[in-house]
Amino acid sequence: MNTMVANKAKAAQPQGAGPAALKVVARDVNVHYGQKHALKGVSIDIPDRSVTAFIGPSGCGKSTFLRCINRMNDTIANARVDGSIKLDGADIYDPAVDVVQLRARVGMVFQKPNPFPKSIYENVVYGPRIHGLAESRADLDAIVEKSLRGAGLWDEVKDRLREPGTGLSGGQQQRLCIARTIAVEPEVILMDEPCSALDPIATAVIEELIEELRKDFTIVIVTHNMQQAARVSQRTAFFHLGLLVEVDDTEKIFTNPQDARTQGYITGRYG
Repeated sequence: MNTMVANKAKAAQPQGAGPAALKVVARDVNVHYGQKHALKGVSIDIPDRSVTAFIGPSGCGKSTFLRCINRMNDTIANARVDGSIKLDGADIYDPAVDVVQLRARVGMVFQKPNPFPKSIYENVVYGPRIHGLAESRADLDAIVEKSLRGAGLWDEVKDRLREPGTGLSGGQQQRLCIARTIAVEPEVILMDEPCSALDPIATAVIEELIEELRKDFTIVIVTHNMQQAARVSQRTAFFHLGLLVEVDDTEKIFTNPQDARTQGYITGRYG
C-alpha cells in the first residue's frame, strides 16, 4: 500500500475503532427518505461476537441505521442509501447480493413481539424450511429444541409446542421471536428496542439472554434505556440529529464521553 493510499485509509477510520475482529464495517452511510436527509455520513466498526448499543433521542437515526445493516430500508419506496456497509468484508449493497440470504445472515428482532399466527413449533421451523436447512422431521425437531434452548424458552414450552405462539406471554413471545431468528443460524442479530413492550421481569430475562447470545452472535441493539445499554453492551454509539456523534467502549461513553452532546444526553439535559 503506497503512502497516499495508507494515509487515506487511516483518515477514513471512524472514531473509536478498536483492535477486535470486525463483523460489520460502515463508511460514510447516508440515508434519504425522499427529501429528508435522515442519516448523515455514518462510519462505524462493529466488532464480532459482542453487543453494540445504539442510543439517542427519538428520531435521531439509530433505527434507520440499524435497518441499513440488513437492507430493511429497501422495503421503503422513497428510501435511498449511499455509502458502504460491509459484512465480513463484502459489500451488502452490491447488486449481486441476494437480499433473502443476507437477511438469513443478519436476523432482526423487532420492538413489539410478532410471532406468526402458527404453533410454537411452526414459528421456529418457518425459516429453516424456506432456506432448506433441514432434510427431515428429525432435523426440524432438533432445530426447534436447539433454538428454543438458545432463547431460554425450551423448558417453558417443550410440552406445548403445538399450541399457538400468540398464546404466550409478552416476554415469552419475544423470546420465541429470538428463537425464530437464531433457527436459521444468523451471524448478526439486530434488536430494535426489544424490551420496550415488556415488564421489568421479562426485560431482565431478555438481557440475560443477550449476554448468552453474544458468545455465538454479533448483536446490535437499539435502546432508549441507557441503563440497559450500560448493562448489556460492550460498545455504545450515540446518535443525534442523523449524526453518529460518538462511539466507544460502553464504560467510557457513560463515564467519560468526549463530546458535549453525549454528555448532555446521558446526564438527562435533553432527549
